[in-house]
Amino acid sequence: MKYVNADGLLPEKLLKEIQNYVQGETIYIPKPRNTYKKWGSQSGARALIDERNARIQHAFKNGEKIDQLALEHHLSCETIKKIVYRK
Repeated sequence: MKYVNADGLLPEKLLKEIQNYVQGETIYIPKPRNTYKKWGSQSGARALIDERNARIQHAFKNGEKIDQLALEHHLSCETIKKIVYRK
């Protein structure tokens, strides 16, 4: 995160109003919540995990045992159960 001097960025009236509350301190102004992206959507990690989970569910439906799936995917048996029993 880079710091930006508000003096050249914000309108003078707004800057003076902010200075009534904060003087010389560093403040963080977050993005609006509606601009947040879901975890993994930008990097593609979410899609990879969804594909892996679909493969696990398919293998389980075809008779693969939970402990075998856990070994193959390097996950705990509890995590495999969460994946295969999810609605």
